Amino acid sequence: MTEAFPRAAVTRAVADGVKRLGLSATAPVEPLVDYLALLSRWNRAFNLSAVRDPLEMVPRHLLDSLATLPYLEGSRLLDVGSGAGLPGIPLALCRPDLQVTLLDTNGKKTRFLRQAALELALNRVTVVQERIERWSTDSVFDTVTARAFARLDHFVQGAGRIVAPHGLILAMKGHFDGDVETAEMPPGWRFEVEPLEVPGLDAARCVVRIRRQKVKSGETDG
Repeated sequence: MTEAFPRAAVTRAVADGVKRLGLSATAPVEPLVDYLALLSRWNRAFNLSAVRDPLEMVPRHLLDSLATLPYLEGSRLLDVGSGAGLPGIPLALCRPDLQVTLLDTNGKKTRFLRQAALELALNRVTVVQERIERWSTDSVFDTVTARAFARLDHFVQGAGRIVAPHGLILAMKGHFDGDVETAEMPPGWRFEVEPLEVPGLDAARCVVRIRRQKVKSGETDG
């Protein structure tokens, strides 16, 4: 028999986690729990995540994603390699004003993303099945996120062309080796590393903020 989703325990864990993150005013607990319930149900059939226990999903997936919420900029968000919707769906639930695009190459994951957007009434979420390097779009984004997606320099090579001129790339990482991750960084970009404290998660986490370098006075882009 399939174990029922432990909703009461998950709700307590989510509420405690968002409080410890200082997000109680912006993170809607019940919709976030609804998302985890949906992910848990689909995960049993489609193996969307290696994390099987819904209570483990709270710190390892949900709170880890929400830790980046204070760093978002602008009104257009792209989540690259979104997988099961992390961090894009939790961020969309907390920021319903955002236009969010979830990008992934995996068909079963994009099917889940479309169903999640439908069931969670995320009307400003768009799902695209494509590789970032091959995606042809006229859109640019204020913030581009990725969670353990690729080496930093490779991520910038793929995503830099669709970041707005004053936009931001947020790369969520565990251990970060700057020398290795930036060895092939395209010219004209700078980065800074911010440690993240994720409630209930002992592993090291950080977010790397990447922007275009500012043109100095008297210089031109050409």
